Amino acid sequence: MTETRQTLLKEVVQLVVDAVNLRGISVDDVTENTPIIGEGLGLDSVDILEVLVNIEQKYDVKIKSADEGQKIFHSVGSVVDYLIENSPKLQIVATESSRTDQPTL
Repeated sequence: MTETRQTLLKEVVQLVVDAVNLRGISVDDVTENTPIIGEGLGLDSVDILEVLVNIEQKYDVKIKSADEGQKIFHSVGSVVDYLIENSPKLQIVATESSRTDQPTL
């Protein structure tokens, strides 16, 4: 995982923790595979709506449907993937990510 992706992962986890006042969750204990709903972070549908509003505002994205939201909020890593691919505020991250996937000559 690139340093930039790791930074974004921690930023997203901190946003979730702050948005719904999660107690006992350390940013360092959460991985990309940590589920957001149910086990893992333990968010319910009301929590997800609060997180959704915060993510849409902070990263200038719009999640269009409940089906799309279910896919995006599957895990912390799926939220990070969505933001890298869709947030105009993270275009630099997406560019860096695509560069690291290219073989060096």
